[in-house]
Amino acid sequence: MDHNFPALKNDLLLRTLRGEEVERPPVWMMRQAGRYLPQYMKLRKKYTFFERVETPALACEITIQPIDELEPDAAIIFSDILTVPQALGIDVDLVKGKGPVMGNPIRSVDDAFAILAEDVPGKLSHVMEAITLTRNELNGRVPLIGFAGAPWTLFCYMVQGEGSKNFARAKAFMYQHPDAARHVMKELTKATIDYLKAQVAAGAQVVQVFDSWAGLLGPEDFNEWAMPYLMEICAAVDEVPVILFAKGSWYALERLSFKSNASALGVDWTVTPEYAREATRGNIVLQGNFDPSKLMMPAEEIRRQVKRMIDRFGPQNYIANLGHGILPNIPVDHARAFVDAVKEYEAK
Repeated sequence: MDHNFPALKNDLLLRTLRGEEVERPPVWMMRQAGRYLPQYMKLRKKYTFFERVETPALACEITIQPIDELEPDAAIIFSDILTVPQALGIDVDLVKGKGPVMGNPIRSVDDAFAILAEDVPGKLSHVMEAITLTRNELNGRVPLIGFAGAPWTLFCYMVQGEGSKNFARAKAFMYQHPDAARHVMKELTKATIDYLKAQVAAGAQVVQVFDSWAGLLGPEDFNEWAMPYLMEICAAVDEVPVILFAKGSWYALERLSFKSNASALGVDWTVTPEYAREATRGNIVLQGNFDPSKLMMPAEEIRRQVKRMIDRFGPQNYIANLGHGILPNIPVDHARAFVDAVKEYEAK
């Protein structure tokens, strides 16, 4: 598909991901399109979550809201990591106060072997339409990021059947039925690769893989149940830069930086910038790691802390971001203080 997209005016993120020297770090925020914005809450009252995700015009509007409001250096398509389980036949509902609930989770070995990655991009064509539409509507203001959940994280939801602090049922299934679990992981990996490649073809200029629950795995289990699939995805999606965010897996930073084909690694707030740089030998772009709760601080203090964070990571090979998604109760002015602090950064 040859889209004739508008020329990109702000390529700071892409230059950083290519390892080029930049005048300041780029900045964006995970979940920047969402519940802390009053203009999003208006749409939330009118449409259900999946109506918003599955209607390209709405997804486009929501993606652009924070760009208009805060002017970060990238847009990330408004969607959800659970679109892939949906495409694999899992019923996903968003229950108020509870989060995602699967109507037909994987409960048996037979359920697991019934999962097959077939025509995932076709089943999720609304996401590609939203990406193409958004890329045009952005008119080159900033690059557009596509994303997907990582196989381990999606497996957690598909077996647990709902959100959880420890995903004990998913981990038990993996230990009790490793062959069935491996089958699901392989199908999820294939689905994710097809999905991300389709997003790139539709107009995504960068993609991020969210392994939100990677930190539930110890180092050895991570090496077996997360790492190989992350590496496979990064190797396959070679058309655009890939940002890998394996939350909580500080012990894997070194291996991920040397063994995966990722252009950048996301880090959460439990890791110091110094440790992250040392573990990766300064060899890879790092993204993060501002604690989203710190956005409750007074704006002046946010600015001071952001400057300190950039000083510690260093302004090169670095993307300023939060260590996880922005929280719904953050005042918009505080989100703006975060973005502005990065834009005003000057190394002393």
